[in-house]
Amino acid sequence: MKSHSPNQNQKHIFQPLLDEFINPKDELVILSKKIEWSFFEKEFEHLYSKTGSPAKPIRLMIGLMILRRVYNFSDERVVEEWVKNPYYQYFCGEDVFKWTFPCDPTDLVYFRKRIGTEGVEKILAISISLHGKDAQSKEVCIDSTAQEKNITFPTDAKLYRKVISKCNKIANDEGITQRQSYKRTVKKNLLKLRFAHHPKRKKEARKAQRKLKTIAGRLIRELERKLSLKALEDYHLFLETAQRIITQKRTSKNKVYSLHEPDVACIAKGKSHKPYEFGSKVSFAVSMKNVIVSAVSFQGNPHDSKTLEKTIEQYERLQNRKPAAAILDRGYPGKKEVLGVKLIRPDKPNKASTIYEKQKARKRFRRRAGIEPVISHVKHHHRMLKNYLKGIAGDEINAVMGAAGFNFKSLLRKIKAESLFFICKIKNYIKIIFGFRVLQA
Repeated sequence: MKSHSPNQNQKHIFQPLLDEFINPKDELVILSKKIEWSFFEKEFEHLYSKTGSPAKPIRLMIGLMILRRVYNFSDERVVEEWVKNPYYQYFCGEDVFKWTFPCDPTDLVYFRKRIGTEGVEKILAISISLHGKDAQSKEVCIDSTAQEKNITFPTDAKLYRKVISKCNKIANDEGITQRQSYKRTVKKNLLKLRFAHHPKRKKEARKAQRKLKTIAGRLIRELERKLSLKALEDYHLFLETAQRIITQKRTSKNKVYSLHEPDVACIAKGKSHKPYEFGSKVSFAVSMKNVIVSAVSFQGNPHDSKTLEKTIEQYERLQNRKPAAAILDRGYPGKKEVLGVKLIRPDKPNKASTIYEKQKARKRFRRRAGIEPVISHVKHHHRMLKNYLKGIAGDEINAVMGAAGFNFKSLLRKIKAESLFFICKIKNYIKIIFGFRVLQA
């Protein structure tokens, strides 16, 4: 059942209102008044039942999600900070100061699943609309990046070991008597894999890895023989993934790099310090005033040129309009136009180009380079450096909320700068007035 946020203007007998003792010119207070919270309540109303006990208010959950991204908090941390900070409580719609947690951290997990990718896109749309004309530039800069998943660096030996331990756990849970658990054998072979690249230990390490693969195959086949039909249905996904792990080779396509995240892709970005990144590819579109107007996550590792359609479609979905042109780098070869949007790349200049046209193109591509620090800020300051959310839906939600967090953070900076400018202006006027009076006296 949907709940309502408390009335922030309703007086209390024994407790003062938050509005009475916080700074009304604080950037979070001003931003909370600019956001149209009723929009979210109308949009997410259909996701709640009309019977049962009331859930947490929608404004509270949306506010916590925004604060989490703006200040780079985890689910647990944002709840802890909310209890200490009256400005966070006012932003989330509370009327008086509370000393207890607003919700359990896991409630944020369930709320993200409830609203899904469509819901977080609405949060991004609000963050874009609050920027006004800054988000409505005719040209946008588009670039892609890798969003790393929170998994260990994958090796065949690690994957075989995880398959073996998971098979043993399933056998214990289901009461299956195994011929052998191979615990001691696995431990001995893992020790042989240490320093596997040493010339004198390569042969021994290869043999140990083959042995681990054989053991994993035996345990999978034993489970398939001894599990009941109902248990086979329950563990079907694991058995299928484990079979893919032990059959895949170096040259195989759509390889599995993680047992608990089988959809992770290997993305080579050409970085000397990190040749490969394991996660998903994300495409960003940024306006000329550094507002992120689109953020789309892609499964697998598609070529950059194949990501343009979905990026432009999301831009149109969020703003009800298309950009006139998209400025790209040389990693987007091929078409000159996608969905009616002109694609501009730094190709070799035409001999007939005038000096003015060359200078204009140079300024465009210098401006396009400004998308790189924007992506870096989203990664390092808005929880996109490592993605801790599960599955393909987690990849999509993490990318969109990272973009929304960047937009809200830049809004807070603008509000703060405007208030400081206003204060400085008043101080200057006072100095001029009082100085003029002193001269007259």
